[in-house]
Amino acid sequence: MNEETKHGDSIPELTLRPAGECRWDVLSLGEVMLRFDPGEDRIVGARSFRVWEGGGEYNVARGLRRCFEQRTAIVTALVDNPIGRLVEDLILQGGVDTSHILWRVFDGVGNASRNGIYFLERGFGVRPGTGVMDRGHTAISQLAPGQVDWDTIFGTEGVRWFHTGGIMSALSESTTEVVREAMTAARRHGTVISFDCNYRASLWSTRGGRQGAVAINRSLAPLVDVLFGHEGDLVATAGLHSHGPAWHTLPSFTEMAGRMSAEFPNLKVIASTVRDPRSASRNGWGGFASTQGRAYEGIHFSELDILDRVGGGDSFAAGLIYGLLHHKGLKWSLDCGIAHGALAMTTPGDASRMRLHEVESLMSGKQRNTIR
Repeated sequence: MNEETKHGDSIPELTLRPAGECRWDVLSLGEVMLRFDPGEDRIVGARSFRVWEGGGEYNVARGLRRCFEQRTAIVTALVDNPIGRLVEDLILQGGVDTSHILWRVFDGVGNASRNGIYFLERGFGVRPGTGVMDRGHTAISQLAPGQVDWDTIFGTEGVRWFHTGGIMSALSESTTEVVREAMTAARRHGTVISFDCNYRASLWSTRGGRQGAVAINRSLAPLVDVLFGHEGDLVATAGLHSHGPAWHTLPSFTEMAGRMSAEFPNLKVIASTVRDPRSASRNGWGGFASTQGRAYEGIHFSELDILDRVGGGDSFAAGLIYGLLHHKGLKWSLDCGIAHGALAMTTPGDASRMRLHEVESLMSGKQRNTIR
């Protein structure tokens, strides 16, 4: 009995290239920034910061490498100065391959190109987290079609799964086209493609806001196999209400996923987290996933204590991708993503520092005081 039959929720149309034919299990495309973390202090009063590397698409590759021991690589661009080399060193510590980083010449002050940084205080209780981005005119935002040899990466080297998302798409008009170019090449070579819509209002403020993001997502959706997002990412008038997600029950998520699949029948899997914030440091946490007209609700944490919520959704994506890469079935993969995301939010920094056995232990329900 194979893994898909055993778990009872196979995904017939999700065809993966054999691992032996590919250098990479997962390749991500996206920006990697340097995060300045004041710890328990506030940004305005901090006199020291701890630094981490982070980026929505990169965090998925790092989680898959460190927690799930997959062969991962990142396509990104950095300016070749000490800050860029620090980011590279942090990526190397995470185990993600750096051979596809594009290095740009530093002009001494950053007029031509620079590396992105951001400051983030985690928040606690009634004090929300606060972030300050400083990512304008970065090296990756200037990346243009034709600058990456995708046919060598997907064809000669071989990639089983390609992951990118709405953050990379939002950086500039040219990066939107790089995403399209990469996804087209991945599809040409039989690589499974996942896309995390990951809407960020600050990134879309000069490109049409939510409606601008929806228009781009809709243009890219026909190239996607596995979508992390919801109907509000594809339909400007749908998805979010003032009281929270409109798909917080399995029947409502099933209906929403059905509408999305009807319009975009190429979507093999649709998955979304559901977060119910009680405070900055305590959330409800769970998720749903759908395939072939069947929807599943994953394990649910009604009261999840959070140290650092950044990267929880990326860790969710990493766990679900791992399960699908190994034919675990959609319900198992969904639970893996939720558990991995929950654990990732108990440690500082954007990226997961968990191991597979810890994720599986939490999935088994051994901590019943936090799972209902």
